[in-house]
Amino acid sequence: MFPPSDLPIVYGAAYSVYVCAVRLALEEKGVAYELVEVDVFAPGGVPSDHLRRHPFGRIPSFRHGAFELYESGAIERYIDEAFAGPTLQPAAPQARARLNQITGLLDNYAYRTLVWDIYVERVSAPKEGRVSDEARLQAALPRAARCLGAIEDLMESDHWLVGTALSLADLHAVPMIGYFVQASEGRDLLAQHPRLTTWWEGMQGHSSVERLKLG
Repeated sequence: MFPPSDLPIVYGAAYSVYVCAVRLALEEKGVAYELVEVDVFAPGGVPSDHLRRHPFGRIPSFRHGAFELYESGAIERYIDEAFAGPTLQPAAPQARARLNQITGLLDNYAYRTLVWDIYVERVSAPKEGRVSDEARLQAALPRAARCLGAIEDLMESDHWLVGTALSLADLHAVPMIGYFVQASEGRDLLAQHPRLTTWWEGMQGHSSVERLKLG
C-alpha cells in the first residue's frame, strides 16, 4: 500500500470512455486523484510527453507514486487491488472470468460500434457541422444489437452485469452506454433489452456516476 501523499494521477481527456471508467473505479474506492488533461487529437499530434507515458499514444495512462501504468483494464484492476474500499472484482474464479469476458466484449466489439459508429455519427457529427455518415450508422445497428444481447445473456441479475454486486464490469460499461443512449437509435435499441434497461436506470442514479455526470 502506498502512503496517502502519493496522489494517483490519471492522464487523459475527461470525455474519454476509458478515462471515465478509470475515474469511476477511483471514485468507488474513495480515492482522491488528479486528472491531467491530454489531447491526443491535438493538431501537432499526440504530445511527446504523453508518448513517453504511453508508447501507443492512447488514453488513459496512470501514475501512482513511482509506478506507471497504461491500458484501462490493467489500471482499473490495479486500483481495486491497491486501495482500500469496496471490492470491485468477485473472488470466485468463474465470476471473475465472467467479468473479464464482459469487459473484453465491451472493448473488442461494443466500443467502436456504440460510440464511434452510432454516437459520433448521430450526435457529434451534427454538433461539429459535419453530415452524419448514415450508411456507417445503419450498418452499426445490427452489431450494436448483437453486443447488447450478448451482454444481457451473460447477466445473472437485472441490477449488475456480474454477480450480485457492483463490479469493474459495470464501471467499464457505463461510459459507453452513456454515450450510446444519447443517440435516438441507441435509446431504441436499449429499450429492447429489459434487463439492460433496468441495469442502466439503476446505474444512472449511482453516486459515482452522478458525480462524473455520466447518466
